Amino acid sequence: MYGVTIHAPGDLRLEERTDPVIEKPTAAILRVSASCVCGSDLWDYRGINPVHNPTAMGHEYVGIVEQIGEDVKTIKVGDFVIGSFFASDNTCEICRAGYQSRCEHVEFVGGAQAQLLRVPMADGTLVATPGIPDADLIPSLLAASDVLGTGWFGAVAAEAGPGKTVVVVGDGAVGLLAILAAKQLGAERIIAMSRHVSRQKLALEFGATDIVEERGDEGVAKIKELTNGLGAHSVVEAVGTQEAMMQAIRSTRPGGHLGFVGVAHGIEIPGDELFFAGIHVHGGPAPVRRFLPDLIDRIWKREIDPGKVFDLTLPLSQVADGYKAMDERRAIKVLLTPGN
Repeated sequence: MYGVTIHAPGDLRLEERTDPVIEKPTAAILRVSASCVCGSDLWDYRGINPVHNPTAMGHEYVGIVEQIGEDVKTIKVGDFVIGSFFASDNTCEICRAGYQSRCEHVEFVGGAQAQLLRVPMADGTLVATPGIPDADLIPSLLAASDVLGTGWFGAVAAEAGPGKTVVVVGDGAVGLLAILAAKQLGAERIIAMSRHVSRQKLALEFGATDIVEERGDEGVAKIKELTNGLGAHSVVEAVGTQEAMMQAIRSTRPGGHLGFVGVAHGIEIPGDELFFAGIHVHGGPAPVRRFLPDLIDRIWKREIDPGKVFDLTLPLSQVADGYKAMDERRAIKVLLTPGN
């Protein structure tokens, strides 16, 4: 099979690799129908995360089950499935509490930018759709594998809901889908912090009621101006930088809720500021598996269309162009087809 490997920052290659095989009886092998480039992949691409050895890339995937281990019971060969970037048994105490991304036996699912993918703990990780989806549903189902589930967790962690004003810091795919989630959860007002016209347009389409282009202290001041000087009830931080986190904390009203889902890089929060903020802070790696059945149902019924975040589709052979487009912010999110 062919799969994408990063050898050094900016050095992506589509290479022939050995087909995956069932190593444990709880695993499954998928023929990947679609994968994509994640904003977090760019940390490696830009050299912010060190790349010491050639590494298979990609952790978002949908596909057809091609082979299952003898202990797999909940899915079968021929099913169309979606899974999370973390494999989980979905039975341990942590999973039962709804935090499958921190399962006692958690395994990262990497190498999804490929034609075939082995998924560990298939029963606890993969969820089958009611049937083989129409082609136009595949982008939305793929979004559920990570960015929709992550944005949804951010909105849930921020306790977005009826009567609430929600602020979303970050206008990448996760931030945009946190807006969609907040709207679905019944938020009254949703403020998107974005400087990019194309992303602002999609934010409004997903349910944003206001756009704030300012950042840092100016952005916080604008949020306070829009919320009677108090700040928002709910804030989602979907970037993972120092500026974004502090902007999120300072935009949250006392007693409000901050959900952080941006992968943290170099963040240091002053303890005294956090203490006197008087806010609830919750987040981390999204337990996407918790939300998958509900998200698949909403997508299958065409109640939501999160696949709109994919604004560029490329074959695996052009993956380097996809990373470059996202790095230069010419694309929100790149969908990859398995052809080469």
